[in-house]
Amino acid sequence: MAVSYDYYRIFYYVAKYRSFTKAAQQLMNSQPNITRAMNNLEHSLGCRLFLRTHRGVTLTPEGEHLYAHVRIAFEHLLTGEAELTSAKNLEQGRITIGASETALNGLLLDVLSQFHRTYPGIHIQITNQTTPQAIEAIRSGAADLAVITSPAEVKRPLRAYPLQTFPEVLIAGPGFLSLSQGVVSIAQLQEYPLIGLNPDTTTYEFYSELFSSQGCVFHPDIELATVDQILPLVKYDLGLGFLPRFFAEDAIRSGEVLEIALSTPIPTRNICMIRDHSKPLSAAGLALEQMIWSAADPQYRTAAGSPHSTK
Repeated sequence: MAVSYDYYRIFYYVAKYRSFTKAAQQLMNSQPNITRAMNNLEHSLGCRLFLRTHRGVTLTPEGEHLYAHVRIAFEHLLTGEAELTSAKNLEQGRITIGASETALNGLLLDVLSQFHRTYPGIHIQITNQTTPQAIEAIRSGAADLAVITSPAEVKRPLRAYPLQTFPEVLIAGPGFLSLSQGVVSIAQLQEYPLIGLNPDTTTYEFYSELFSSQGCVFHPDIELATVDQILPLVKYDLGLGFLPRFFAEDAIRSGEVLEIALSTPIPTRNICMIRDHSKPLSAAGLALEQMIWSAADPQYRTAAGSPHSTK
Protein backbone atom coordinates (compact mmCIF):
# COMPACT_ATOMS: atom_id res chain seq x y z
CA MET A 1 0.00 0.00 0.00
CA ALA A 2 1.59 3.26 -1.17
CA VAL A 3 0.44 6.18 0.96
CA SER A 4 1.87 9.63 0.40
CA TYR A 5 4.29 10.88 3.05
CA ASP A 6 2.42 14.20 2.95
CA TYR A 7 -0.74 12.44 4.12
CA TYR A 8 1.07 11.02 7.16
CA ARG A 9 2.63 14.42 7.86
CA ILE A 10 -0.78 16.08 7.81
CA PHE A 11 -2.24 13.23 9.89
CA TYR A 12 0.48 13.80 12.52
CA TYR A 13 -0.47 17.45 12.97
CA VAL A 14 -4.22 16.85 12.92
CA ALA A 15 -3.86 14.08 15.51
CA LYS A 16 -1.44 16.12 17.60
CA TYR A 17 -3.66 19.23 17.79
CA ARG A 18 -6.99 17.36 17.49
CA SER A 19 -8.02 20.05 15.04
CA PHE A 20 -8.09 20.48 11.27
CA THR A 21 -7.92 24.25 11.73
CA LYS A 22 -4.80 24.21 13.94
CA ALA A 23 -3.14 21.67 11.66
CA ALA A 24 -3.82 23.92 8.67
CA GLN A 25 -2.30 26.88 10.51
CA GLN A 26 0.79 24.87 11.48
CA LEU A 27 1.26 23.64 7.92
CA MET A 28 0.37 27.02 6.39
CA ASN A 29 -2.31 25.36 4.30
CA SER A 30 -6.08 25.72 3.94
CA GLN A 31 -8.51 23.74 6.05
CA PRO A 32 -10.33 22.29 2.99
CA ASN A 33 -7.01 20.89 1.71
CA ILE A 34 -6.31 19.34 5.10
CA THR A 35 -9.78 17.80 5.26
CA ARG A 36 -9.47 16.46 1.71
CA ALA A 37 -6.08 14.90 2.48
CA MET A 38 -7.41 13.12 5.57
CA ASN A 39 -10.42 11.83 3.66
CA ASN A 40 -8.05 10.40 1.06
CA LEU A 41 -5.88 8.82 3.78
CA GLU A 42 -8.93 7.14 5.38
CA HIS A 43 -10.00 5.90 1.98
CA SER A 44 -6.51 4.50 1.24
CA LEU A 45 -6.32 2.72 4.62
CA GLY A 46 -9.93 1.53 4.48
CA CYS A 47 -10.91 2.75 7.95
CA ARG A 48 -11.97 5.85 9.82
CA LEU A 49 -9.24 7.66 11.71
CA PHE A 50 -11.15 10.64 13.10
CA LEU A 51 -14.49 11.39 14.65
CA ARG A 52 -15.59 14.94 13.84
CA THR A 53 -17.20 16.95 16.66
CA HIS A 54 -18.12 20.59 17.06
CA ARG A 55 -15.02 20.98 19.27
CA GLY A 56 -12.66 19.50 16.74
CA VAL A 57 -11.76 15.85 16.15
CA THR A 58 -11.00 12.82 18.24
CA LEU A 59 -9.09 9.75 17.14
CA THR A 60 -10.84 6.44 16.59
CA PRO A 61 -9.12 3.33 18.05
CA GLU A 62 -7.60 2.79 14.59
CA GLY A 63 -6.48 6.40 14.53
CA GLU A 64 -4.88 6.10 17.99
CA HIS A 65 -3.02 2.98 16.86
CA LEU A 66 -1.73 4.68 13.69
CA TYR A 67 -0.77 7.88 15.55
CA ALA A 68 1.36 5.92 18.04
CA HIS A 69 3.55 4.78 15.14
CA VAL A 70 3.41 7.93 13.02
CA ARG A 71 4.34 10.13 15.99
CA ILE A 72 7.54 8.14 16.67
CA ALA A 73 8.54 8.08 13.01
CA PHE A 74 7.75 11.73 12.33
CA GLU A 75 9.43 13.05 15.47
CA HIS A 76 12.54 11.01 14.61
CA LEU A 77 12.54 12.73 11.23
CA LEU A 78 12.16 16.14 12.85
CA THR A 79 15.06 15.38 15.17
CA GLY A 80 17.17 14.21 12.24
CA GLU A 81 16.41 17.38 10.29
CA ALA A 82 17.32 19.52 13.30
CA GLU A 83 20.61 17.68 13.74
CA LEU A 84 21.45 18.07 10.05
CA THR A 85 20.71 21.78 10.26
CA SER A 86 22.93 22.12 13.34
CA ALA A 87 25.72 20.15 11.64
CA LYS A 88 25.42 22.25 8.49
CA ASN A 89 25.61 25.40 10.58
CA LEU A 90 28.58 23.94 12.49
CA GLU A 91 26.69 24.06 15.77
CA GLN A 92 27.36 20.37 16.42
CA GLY A 93 29.19 17.47 14.82
CA ARG A 94 32.20 15.24 15.21
CA ILE A 95 35.62 15.04 13.56
CA THR A 96 38.24 12.34 13.98
CA ILE A 97 41.84 13.26 13.21
CA GLY A 98 44.85 10.98 13.02
CA ALA A 99 47.99 12.92 13.93
CA SER A 100 51.63 12.13 14.45
CA GLU A 101 53.16 13.71 17.52
CA THR A 102 55.47 15.98 15.54
CA ALA A 103 52.62 17.21 13.33
CA LEU A 104 50.41 17.74 16.37
CA ASN A 105 52.95 19.94 18.15
CA GLY A 106 54.40 21.59 15.07
CA LEU A 107 51.16 22.83 13.50
CA LEU A 108 47.91 21.10 14.42
CA LEU A 109 47.52 22.24 18.05
CA ASP A 110 47.39 25.91 17.06
CA VAL A 111 44.81 25.16 14.37
CA LEU A 112 42.66 23.04 16.69
CA SER A 113 42.70 25.77 19.33
CA GLN A 114 41.41 28.27 16.77
CA PHE A 115 38.84 25.78 15.45
CA HIS A 116 37.52 25.01 18.93
CA ARG A 117 37.11 28.70 19.73
CA THR A 118 35.27 29.24 16.45
CA TYR A 119 33.08 26.10 16.58
CA PRO A 120 32.79 25.06 20.25
CA GLY A 121 29.93 22.65 19.52
CA ILE A 122 32.05 20.39 17.29
CA HIS A 123 33.48 17.37 19.11
CA ILE A 124 37.09 16.67 18.10
CA GLN A 125 38.64 13.24 18.56
CA ILE A 126 42.41 13.08 18.09
CA THR A 127 44.24 9.78 17.77
CA ASN A 128 47.98 10.13 18.36
CA GLN A 129 49.49 7.79 15.78
CA THR A 130 52.59 7.12 13.77
CA THR A 131 52.45 8.29 10.17
CA PRO A 132 51.74 4.75 8.80
CA GLN A 133 48.96 4.28 11.37
CA ALA A 134 47.38 7.65 10.54
CA ILE A 135 47.46 6.88 6.81
CA GLU A 136 45.80 3.52 7.44
CA ALA A 137 43.14 5.25 9.56
CA ILE A 138 42.31 7.50 6.60
CA ARG A 139 42.25 4.55 4.20
CA SER A 140 39.92 2.53 6.43
CA GLY A 141 37.62 5.46 7.18
CA ALA A 142 38.50 5.49 10.90
CA ALA A 143 39.70 9.10 10.57
CA ASP A 144 38.36 12.03 8.56
CA LEU A 145 41.72 13.76 8.17
CA ALA A 146 45.31 12.96 9.02
CA VAL A 147 48.16 15.38 9.71
CA ILE A 148 51.50 13.61 9.67
CA THR A 149 55.20 14.02 8.90
CA SER A 150 57.11 13.03 5.78
CA PRO A 151 58.14 10.75 4.26
CA ALA A 152 54.54 9.83 3.45
CA GLU A 153 53.81 8.04 0.20
CA VAL A 154 50.13 7.52 -0.55
CA LYS A 155 48.18 6.26 -3.54
CA ARG A 156 44.91 7.55 -4.97
CA PRO A 157 42.29 8.24 -3.84
CA LEU A 158 44.48 9.41 -0.94
CA ARG A 159 46.54 12.52 -1.46
CA ALA A 160 49.21 14.19 0.67
CA TYR A 161 49.33 17.99 0.90
CA PRO A 162 52.56 19.50 2.27
CA LEU A 163 51.78 22.18 4.83
CA GLN A 164 55.00 23.22 6.52
CA THR A 165 58.72 22.49 6.40
CA PHE A 166 60.66 21.92 9.60
CA PRO A 167 64.36 21.24 10.34
CA GLU A 168 65.72 18.53 12.59
CA VAL A 169 68.78 18.76 14.81
CA LEU A 170 71.11 16.32 16.54
CA ILE A 171 71.36 16.93 20.28
CA ALA A 172 73.41 15.51 23.15
CA GLY A 173 73.60 15.89 26.91
CA PRO A 174 76.38 17.67 28.84
CA GLY A 175 78.38 14.44 28.96
CA PHE A 176 79.08 14.75 25.23
CA LEU A 177 80.43 18.32 25.42
CA SER A 178 83.44 17.54 23.21
CA LEU A 179 81.16 16.62 20.29
CA SER A 180 79.53 20.06 20.33
CA GLN A 181 82.90 21.75 19.75
CA GLY A 182 83.45 20.46 16.23
CA VAL A 183 81.75 18.98 13.19
CA VAL A 184 80.79 15.29 13.28
CA SER A 185 80.26 12.92 10.36
CA ILE A 186 77.52 10.32 10.09
CA ALA A 187 80.20 7.62 10.21
CA GLN A 188 81.51 8.98 13.53
CA LEU A 189 78.04 8.78 15.07
CA GLN A 190 78.22 5.00 14.91
CA GLU A 191 80.79 5.18 17.71
CA TYR A 192 78.24 6.73 20.07
CA PRO A 193 74.95 5.55 21.57
CA LEU A 194 71.93 6.76 19.57
CA ILE A 195 68.35 7.28 20.70
CA GLY A 196 65.63 7.02 18.06
CA LEU A 197 62.11 5.94 17.27
CA ASN A 198 61.18 2.35 16.52
CA PRO A 199 61.27 0.82 13.01
CA ASP A 200 57.48 1.19 12.56
CA THR A 201 57.82 4.97 12.17
CA THR A 202 58.63 7.15 9.17
CA THR A 203 61.24 8.91 11.31
CA TYR A 204 63.17 5.66 11.56
CA GLU A 205 62.82 5.25 7.79
CA PHE A 206 64.00 8.84 7.25
CA TYR A 207 67.21 8.38 9.26
CA SER A 208 67.84 4.94 7.84
CA GLU A 209 67.96 6.55 4.38
CA LEU A 210 70.20 9.38 5.62
CA PHE A 211 72.70 6.96 7.17
CA SER A 212 72.54 4.66 4.15
CA SER A 213 73.43 7.59 1.85
CA GLN A 214 76.72 7.80 3.78
CA GLY A 215 77.38 4.06 3.68
CA CYS A 216 76.30 3.59 7.29
CA VAL A 217 73.52 1.78 9.15
CA PHE A 218 71.10 3.57 11.43
CA HIS A 219 70.72 1.35 14.48
CA PRO A 220 69.59 3.19 17.63
CA ASP A 221 70.76 1.73 20.92
CA ILE A 222 67.51 2.88 22.51
CA GLU A 223 64.28 2.69 20.51
CA LEU A 224 61.27 4.69 21.66
CA ALA A 225 57.61 4.92 20.68
CA THR A 226 57.16 8.70 20.69
CA VAL A 227 59.24 11.78 19.96
CA ASP A 228 58.65 13.39 23.35
CA GLN A 229 60.55 10.57 25.05
CA ILE A 230 63.81 11.42 23.27
CA LEU A 231 64.63 14.73 24.97
CA PRO A 232 64.51 13.49 28.60
CA LEU A 233 66.82 10.57 27.77
CA VAL A 234 69.27 12.88 25.99
CA LYS A 235 69.32 15.22 29.00
CA TYR A 236 70.46 12.31 31.15
CA ASP A 237 73.34 11.47 28.79
CA LEU A 238 71.86 8.17 27.65
CA GLY A 239 72.73 8.92 24.04
CA LEU A 240 72.48 11.30 21.09
CA GLY A 241 69.09 11.99 19.56
CA PHE A 242 67.56 13.58 16.49
CA LEU A 243 64.63 15.91 17.14
CA PRO A 244 62.60 18.53 15.28
CA ARG A 245 64.18 21.85 16.21
CA PHE A 246 60.95 23.18 17.74
CA PHE A 247 61.02 20.31 20.24
CA ALA A 248 64.63 20.97 21.25
CA GLU A 249 65.19 24.73 20.92
CA ASP A 250 64.21 25.67 24.50
CA ALA A 251 66.50 22.99 25.96
CA ILE A 252 69.33 24.10 23.63
CA ARG A 253 68.84 27.73 24.61
CA SER A 254 68.91 26.90 28.32
CA GLY A 255 72.00 24.74 27.96
CA GLU A 256 70.30 21.55 29.12
CA VAL A 257 71.32 19.89 25.85
CA LEU A 258 73.89 20.68 23.19
CA GLU A 259 73.41 20.93 19.43
CA ILE A 260 75.83 18.78 17.43
CA ALA A 261 76.92 20.05 14.01
CA LEU A 262 76.97 17.41 11.25
CA SER A 263 79.14 17.43 8.15
CA THR A 264 76.15 16.01 6.25
CA PRO A 265 73.15 18.34 6.60
CA ILE A 266 69.93 16.73 7.77
CA PRO A 267 67.31 17.18 5.02
CA THR A 268 64.27 19.19 6.04
CA ARG A 269 60.99 17.35 6.54
CA ASN A 270 57.37 18.28 5.96
CA ILE A 271 54.18 18.25 7.95
CA CYS A 272 51.48 17.01 5.57
CA MET A 273 47.72 16.66 5.53
CA ILE A 274 46.30 13.41 4.15
CA ARG A 275 42.86 13.43 2.56
CA ASP A 276 40.82 10.63 0.96
CA HIS A 277 39.05 12.21 -2.00
CA SER A 278 36.77 9.22 -2.51
CA LYS A 279 34.96 10.00 0.77
CA PRO A 280 33.14 13.30 1.27
CA LEU A 281 33.83 15.29 4.40
CA SER A 282 31.10 16.64 6.66
CA ALA A 283 30.58 20.39 6.92
CA ALA A 284 32.71 20.35 10.08
CA GLY A 285 35.41 18.34 8.34
CA LEU A 286 35.51 20.75 5.42
CA ALA A 287 35.76 23.71 7.80
CA LEU A 288 38.68 22.12 9.66
CA GLU A 289 40.39 21.13 6.41
CA GLN A 290 40.17 24.72 5.21
CA MET A 291 41.53 26.02 8.51
CA ILE A 292 44.47 23.58 8.36
CA TRP A 293 45.12 24.57 4.75
CA SER A 294 45.06 28.25 5.69
CA ALA A 295 47.82 27.55 8.23
CA ALA A 296 50.08 26.07 5.51
CA ASP A 297 53.13 27.95 4.28
CA PRO A 298 52.16 30.17 1.30
CA GLN A 299 54.62 28.32 -0.96
CA TYR A 300 52.60 25.12 -0.58
CA ARG A 301 49.19 26.75 -0.93
CA THR A 302 50.36 28.24 -4.22
CA ALA A 303 52.03 25.10 -5.54
CA ALA A 304 49.57 22.37 -4.52
CA GLY A 305 46.19 24.04 -4.94
CA SER A 306 43.34 23.76 -2.48
CA PRO A 307 42.21 20.27 -1.40
CA HIS A 308 38.64 21.53 -1.99
CA SER A 309 39.31 21.79 -5.71
CA THR A 310 40.98 18.38 -6.08
CA LYS A 311 38.97 15.62 -7.74
